[in-house]
Amino acid sequence: MQRLVRIHNNLYLFQTICQEVIFPLMCYRDEDERLWQEDPYEYIRMKFNIYDDHSLPATAAQSLLCKAARKRKEILPQMMAFCHKILADPSTDPRSKDGALHCIGALAELLLKKRIYREQMESMLQNYVFPLLNSPMGYLRARSCWVLHCFSPLCFHNELVLRNAVELVRQNLIDDKEMPVKVEAAIALQTLVSNQEQAKMYIRPCIRQVMQELLHVVRETENDDLTNVIQKMICEYNQEMAAIAVDMTQNLAEIFTRVLQSEEYEENEDKTVMALGILSTIDTILTVMEDHKEITQQLEGICLQVIGLVLQKPIIGMAEFYEEILSLAFGLTCQTISPQMWQLLGVLYEVFQHDCFDYFTDMMPLLHNYVTVDTDMLLSNPKHLEVIYSMCKKVLTLDAGDDAECHAAKLLEVIILQCRGRGIEQCIPLFVEAVLERLMRGVKSSELRTMCLQVVIAALYYNPALLIQTLDNMHFPHSPQPITAHFINQWINDTEFFLGFHDRKMCIIGLTMLMELPSRPAALERVAGQIIPSILLLFLGLKHMYASRLINKPDLLAHAGAHDEDQNEEIPSDEDEVNESQNTIYHQSSMAAGQGGDNNDNDDEDDYWDEDAFEGTPLEEYSTPLDYDNGEDEYQVFTSALLRIQNSNAAWYQCLMAPLSDDQKKQLQEIYSISQQRRSTAAKGH
Repeated sequence: MQRLVRIHNNLYLFQTICQEVIFPLMCYRDEDERLWQEDPYEYIRMKFNIYDDHSLPATAAQSLLCKAARKRKEILPQMMAFCHKILADPSTDPRSKDGALHCIGALAELLLKKRIYREQMESMLQNYVFPLLNSPMGYLRARSCWVLHCFSPLCFHNELVLRNAVELVRQNLIDDKEMPVKVEAAIALQTLVSNQEQAKMYIRPCIRQVMQELLHVVRETENDDLTNVIQKMICEYNQEMAAIAVDMTQNLAEIFTRVLQSEEYEENEDKTVMALGILSTIDTILTVMEDHKEITQQLEGICLQVIGLVLQKPIIGMAEFYEEILSLAFGLTCQTISPQMWQLLGVLYEVFQHDCFDYFTDMMPLLHNYVTVDTDMLLSNPKHLEVIYSMCKKVLTLDAGDDAECHAAKLLEVIILQCRGRGIEQCIPLFVEAVLERLMRGVKSSELRTMCLQVVIAALYYNPALLIQTLDNMHFPHSPQPITAHFINQWINDTEFFLGFHDRKMCIIGLTMLMELPSRPAALERVAGQIIPSILLLFLGLKHMYASRLINKPDLLAHAGAHDEDQNEEIPSDEDEVNESQNTIYHQSSMAAGQGGDNNDNDDEDDYWDEDAFEGTPLEEYSTPLDYDNGEDEYQVFTSALLRIQNSNAAWYQCLMAPLSDDQKKQLQEIYSISQQRRSTAAKGH
């Protein structure tokens, strides 16, 4: 009995706390009214500042109420009954109505999960919220918009109720004279549009007016939440944006300029957040308009003004915008590259001299576009290639960190493959020297090591004789021996660390060309027995990658040509051990292809599997001609080369094939079959 009394007393106590302590804190107060009247823009800033928000009594009270309602099932019905009584009484003080709506909106997530309340929400909105959207009290109109925002995920059964909600909120956005109301209406409208497909249809006829008003409110308030609203509305109405994209971007650019040039910019952190939001919004417009060439051309001039303002304005903290303006520049160079955008390359180079390491990876997508989108223009002016090479060289020379250095090496590889046969022979030695000098200083990361090796492999693919000549002219410090042997040994050692589609394909093609060198270096003769096993290991990885892709992309089946045989074959891909010797790696390669293994040890061999090894590496998003559908077929390149060697140099062929086990020969035969299958498919035009 005492326990029941104690429980009853505790519930009564908390009910009292909710109604007499929490509730008053959630009501509109005198200090709110003063700030609203004296400085409505500061009122907006205070209500939407996430950093200051947690210190507000109302926020603390709201948090306590939500936690209590989740922990104690009696709290929710008691509080809802209390709020309903307030809203249903016409004589209730308006500030108490604000508090009741504040409580209900705060509990929206919980209410929408419970059928008993969810089914009553439409009538609650219609009876108590809609009328207050026309209240003479601005704070009640704002609060009512906020409640609609909170309940925007509600499943409306009566379409008329939803239509009225959307129209009332739209009117508050367009016609209301008080800025705090407009801000809440803007957010409510966007959430309704995003959550309700019908709401999206209701707003479509007046989307231009809505977007213009949103820009007006952003200009007046400099509220970052509204830039997010605009971004989401742009995505919702991407088809309608074409007619207003240029005007919107011009308006956003003007707001951005005004924010940056304001006297208090450097002291006000909110200004930076706002400016970042504007840049992100402009980027969203560019993305949505990417298929509208004429509009994108008009947007370019506006965006270049914004980019120039950031890159040339001597204000501390401008670097905070580099990522965003580089994204803008990328968006402007995906289809074509104008003369103005080529001029930007020189400007970026000057910026790079000061902030090279921090922002090189952010520059990479743009630099990749300069290389691949308009290669003719890239090569028409030697300065263009010189600038890009200088950036990569500096990153690789000054130890910028693995990530930046991998990107720099990747860009050099892309240039070599993109410009194959385009007369850049004078660049090849420079590119090769840059990456090999980096390797000479020691590299612990297998990713960076293989990426540097890949640049040299690409140079082999570009011109084998030129590469061998370059390698023979390079030496380790204090060593008379050319670097050729070191390169070949390192490459063979690191075969298992070439991951992803492109890297494995590049390695296979490179090893194939190495096999066919007319004048074989002595170092190549010494590793002859490891070449075919290394290639088989790479094909095994590709086989599993193609198979994993077929799960979601069955159209790749013909290209993959993979069978389900040899399921016990494994591929080592553990990157933790970076200092393995040639013998260890060769042993693992042999084990992978079935040489010297015991079928009872499959569980141990499973440790070699790494699921990540069968996903594309992050750098593979920077495509090269080898990655296109009409690029070289690694199966056909390898099998054709091996047949040529067999027919023209039996002794060398025997050196390559002698170490193969029966399982490896079986795998090789499978590769021949897949190659023939691909050749037949290509001949049919599929």
